[in-house]
Amino acid sequence: MNPVRQCSRTACVRPAVSTLTYVYADSTAVLGPLAHLAEPHSYDLCAEHAERLTAPRGWEVVRLSPKFVESGPSPDDLSALADAVREAGRAPGNAEPDDVTEVGRRGHLRVLRADQR
Repeated sequence: MNPVRQCSRTACVRPAVSTLTYVYADSTAVLGPLAHLAEPHSYDLCAEHAERLTAPRGWEVVRLSPKFVESGPSPDDLSALADAVREAGRAPGNAEPDDVTEVGRRGHLRVLRADQR
């Protein structure tokens, strides 16, 4: 999974820096900062496509930010990633009850048997 959202334009692989939405009732295209979540009725654009955006004749483009700059991971993102790696690397606790023993293994699958008491 790629954690960076890409530009919605066909064949563009640059990271998205802005989100484009349409207000059809007002014939307006709104170009703002990158939304936190990808929405099905909006388009994520890279800096180049955001700057070159034009609207159909009779439509207005509202730009909520004069410049869209690609931003890398923030210190919070890196801290969250480090925490996730630490959590995944911790030794798992004993998930089986005491009366269960492993009697076989094939690849990642294990055969367990409950001891009869």
